[in-house]
Amino acid sequence: MKRLQMLMEIAIFASLGVVFDLLIPFKMPQGGSISLAMLPIFVMAFRHGVVGGVITGALVGTIQLMFAPQVLTVVQPLLDYTLAYGVVGLSGVFAGQVKKAATEGQKKRLMTIVLFATLLGAGLRYICHVISGIVFFAEYAKGPVVPYSFIYNATYMAPSYVLCGVVAGILFTTAPRLLRYSARGI
Repeated sequence: MKRLQMLMEIAIFASLGVVFDLLIPFKMPQGGSISLAMLPIFVMAFRHGVVGGVITGALVGTIQLMFAPQVLTVVQPLLDYTLAYGVVGLSGVFAGQVKKAATEGQKKRLMTIVLFATLLGAGLRYICHVISGIVFFAEYAKGPVVPYSFIYNATYMAPSYVLCGVVAGILFTTAPRLLRYSARGI
């Protein structure tokens, strides 16, 4: 029963991630956007750990390939979508600490851990996009490709991290019951 509930939550939260990405009108010219797409991945990572987070993230990225993707080669969409969003779920390595701080009512500690964990997930996604920019989008660079990729990808990833990190922190400090997982319901 627990596994079925987790699978249903993965499907629901992956869909939410895609919807959150499609709702934001700010899109970068060579791909990328400022959005809450990572928020459902963080929720699943903190509820179910690394496995739930990584699967949810990989699904978010893969589903996004159906909505006007920037595809240049066979490998690039795997790096820019499936892998980039999948690694966001690695923030689940902090799931135990997040749950403990929430259970003990330590709001400042909870916010600190959530911000650090979301920085890890967003930072790993950023690295995937930077590598993709260097390898696959070099022709669009205005100047040296490596610094351009770092700066270009930071223009949407930094605000996305801040947005998702703050919203996740507020969400879990005000509603810590969202972190509880049980086959009988929340």
